[in-house]
Amino acid sequence: MSKAIIGRKVGMTQIFAEDGKVIPVTVVEAGPCPVVQVKTVESDGYAALKLGFIEAKEKALSKPDLGQFKKAGVKPCKVLKEVKGLEGYKVGDFVKADIFAAGDKVDVSGVSKGHGFTGVIKRWNQHRLKETHGVGPVHREPGSMGSISDPSRVFKHKHLAGQYGVENVTVQNLEIVRVDTGRNAILIKGAIPGPRGSVVTIKSTVK
Repeated sequence: MSKAIIGRKVGMTQIFAEDGKVIPVTVVEAGPCPVVQVKTVESDGYAALKLGFIEAKEKALSKPDLGQFKKAGVKPCKVLKEVKGLEGYKVGDFVKADIFAAGDKVDVSGVSKGHGFTGVIKRWNQHRLKETHGVGPVHREPGSMGSISDPSRVFKHKHLAGQYGVENVTVQNLEIVRVDTGRNAILIKGAIPGPRGSVVTIKSTVK
């Protein structure tokens, strides 16, 4: 059985291992997540659990979303997501951080930080142009766009300046260093996507 839970990124810190090594970790407030709906192969064509996260006021939700929580008899939540692989839960149960343990390998998905409109150097890691006679002042521009007469256009998907960040990102095969059930906290080795306070999904690794 694979495991999954919804969490909120708190920030990064460091802890010391028994041998004195410093381990950089990301702290995630994981759950508790109430089960709002249980989807089955017979009724829905696939098996999944619909989980809620972060309690919200009723007036903050739309009527369709609020109806799902009232049908399940669960307090309204800001976040509503489906996760696959969890078994043995019924509507009204809570998925908590204790489903994971230290040493587990997980994949963490979230929305990456937004950087706004950025140039090709920051967005695509391109080189600067030469800073010699006759080149300036275009040292950070993308350079040649191709030939003039044929095809007389810029090909699609060329690496140019534009919106950078705010996209779904998954970091695979991270290790859980510690689980604090009292604080619903999971400490994951290394960095995960998104700014502080963003919602992430932690699930058993596929690799």
